[in-house]
Amino acid sequence: MSLPSFMSMYQQLIAAPSISSMDESLSMSNKGVIDLLANWCKELGFECEITELSGPKGRFNLLAKRGKGDGGLMLAGHTDTVPFDDSRWSVDPFKLNESDNKLYGLGSIDMKGFFAFILQAISELDESKQSQPILILATADEETTMAGAQQVCKHSNLKPARCIIGEPTDMTPVFTHKGHMSTAIRVVGRSGHSSDPERGLNAIEVMHQVTSRLLVLKQELKNKYSVEHFVIPYPTLNLGHIHGGDNANRICGCCEMHIDMRPLPGLSVQELQAMLLNIAADINNQYPDAVSVIDMHEPIPAFTGSTDSALVKLAEKVSGERAVAVNYCTEAPFIQQLGCETIVMGPGSINQAHQPDEFLAMEKIKPSQKIISEMIRASCFHS
Repeated sequence: MSLPSFMSMYQQLIAAPSISSMDESLSMSNKGVIDLLANWCKELGFECEITELSGPKGRFNLLAKRGKGDGGLMLAGHTDTVPFDDSRWSVDPFKLNESDNKLYGLGSIDMKGFFAFILQAISELDESKQSQPILILATADEETTMAGAQQVCKHSNLKPARCIIGEPTDMTPVFTHKGHMSTAIRVVGRSGHSSDPERGLNAIEVMHQVTSRLLVLKQELKNKYSVEHFVIPYPTLNLGHIHGGDNANRICGCCEMHIDMRPLPGLSVQELQAMLLNIAADINNQYPDAVSVIDMHEPIPAFTGSTDSALVKLAEKVSGERAVAVNYCTEAPFIQQLGCETIVMGPGSINQAHQPDEFLAMEKIKPSQKIISEMIRASCFHS
């Protein structure tokens, strides 16, 4: 077997479903994608290690390495995709479709396609001139728990000097981003007949107090914290979902709200969690054990990078773009724990991520390929 063409790799990656979702009925194994990548990596002389994650069965990471020792460059990405709404797609999401100078498919830019780019780039470089290790990391469940990246960052023998995470940034280097927290705030009251309010505790009324305090916290976060690199320079708090009660003539016995928070670099997940717990504690002084605060997934910390790092400066030089800060989050804060300089930079536009008819603009293929090749050459090859 020889390495397939760029378009063939792209097509095979898209054709291997690997959806991850908090709804387990929608989730799939990513083993098909991992096996494809492992076979192609072996064709290029990489040693491959496939590891099954703890937790739900069928989730795998791939770590491939060519070259000895520590250091070098790791090229990282996730193999899973978000679920899709079939009624909103005009093409088969699992069949690479070329139309209007675009490549359509689920994962075309978020982010299975990145692996086709890096494998093609490596295949075109002279292996005899490789002077530093090249590593390829393919993870599971980025779109849900980031369990794959969280497992990798505990790898004691993994010590690359640099890492590029190929999320879609239109090849603009990203040196920092916000984190992400999804939190459920649950109020448990006492139900009863609405004709006698004193015999119950209305969870909706207690949630009104919670909501008032959350809106105060939202404003305090906006006033107190700011990082100028971000278009939205403050931490955000969004009241995203609420449900409670079952009938107009019953005292509501339970009410639950789901909120989204985006911590800035320098503001830890633990600090934000403490702020929420303080709100709950204040109200629980009046209504004992009525309010609980529950993480809906493992919180993702902010990614804190520097524009002064050698990798950022190289990426700016090669891409011709200044490094930026973004509001969405990636696996970078976990990968960074390996001690490597880390950036996020990959082909495709983030505007297409998680959208129906996700696509890669074909005119971006050659310039993106050139940048990726140059980043690998500059990090791992002698001239």
